[in-house]
Amino acid sequence: MPDRPAKLSTPSIGVAPLRERLAHRARVRATLRGRFDGAGFIEVDTPVLSLEVLPEAHIDPIPVAVDGREAPVQWLQASPEALMKRLLAEGSGAIYQFARSFRAGERGALHDVEFVLLEWYAPGATLDATAPLLAAVCRDVLGTEGLERLSCRDAFRLHAGVDILSATPADWREAGRRLGVAAPHGTDDPPELWFELLLSEVVGPQLGRGGRPTALELWPATQSAFARLDPEDPRLARRFELFVDGVELANGWEEDTSRALLAARIDEANRIRVAAGRPALPVPRRLLEAHGASMPEGVGAALGFDRLVMLAAGAETLDAVRPFGLREA
Repeated sequence: MPDRPAKLSTPSIGVAPLRERLAHRARVRATLRGRFDGAGFIEVDTPVLSLEVLPEAHIDPIPVAVDGREAPVQWLQASPEALMKRLLAEGSGAIYQFARSFRAGERGALHDVEFVLLEWYAPGATLDATAPLLAAVCRDVLGTEGLERLSCRDAFRLHAGVDILSATPADWREAGRRLGVAAPHGTDDPPELWFELLLSEVVGPQLGRGGRPTALELWPATQSAFARLDPEDPRLARRFELFVDGVELANGWEEDTSRALLAARIDEANRIRVAAGRPALPVPRRLLEAHGASMPEGVGAALGFDRLVMLAAGAETLDAVRPFGLREA
């Protein structure tokens, strides 16, 4: 693969015949395979249905009664994370896959119930080691140059006028008022919710502009997901999201391999779900068992393949670059 390939040629989305759209999608997939195969990753497949699911506070997986109502429910996976991590614990080394993923209630120009994730895991990697790979993926497919690495703290100061580490609840409410962002639940909404609102409506849309992607790094610990905390500042988590033209394209983090910490964060995710009136999800026992000494440290990341194809084509919706939309399948 050349070091600096030109941007992939793309059809004129909206008028392109089906075969051109299919070919464009195939070219992007082949380009990504070349990049990851060349970097020493192995492509894998994991089940779409599993008896386990990784509980997350704001993502609803889809249950399926495969063997009737009396049998244990199985889950369409919201991402292949839980199953790929079990492969890591068994010694798979660096792996990636194009995974069919499912999330209930997600519909819109950039969201769907069914979509494709490019997910990868790189044992031994760090955010510093991941940045060149992110830059290369964007360059290969989108023809961009370089990568801006911006901390969450600097991004929120610049675009929202709020310090994520020192802001009081009143500061968050004032930022929302000043920026025209309304809290959905009133004045008692916690800083964590204000962070998510301002990220999605104010900060994120400003990132990755001018032909240079942005990796938004070092998130507040309250937004750590399953990332490890920064040893130099435990108020921060070693997590990133990748933005291109204001669109969130990928996210990932340096993985925390502690079984106890994973269990605690799953419990917290379920607590948030119940507080919001959503059901708690079952604890993934086999994933927990895989954590510990056999789980390698490194970086895991997930990239929205459909969104990448959309950006490469200059389109504005996922359906513009797929052969079937949700209501056509």
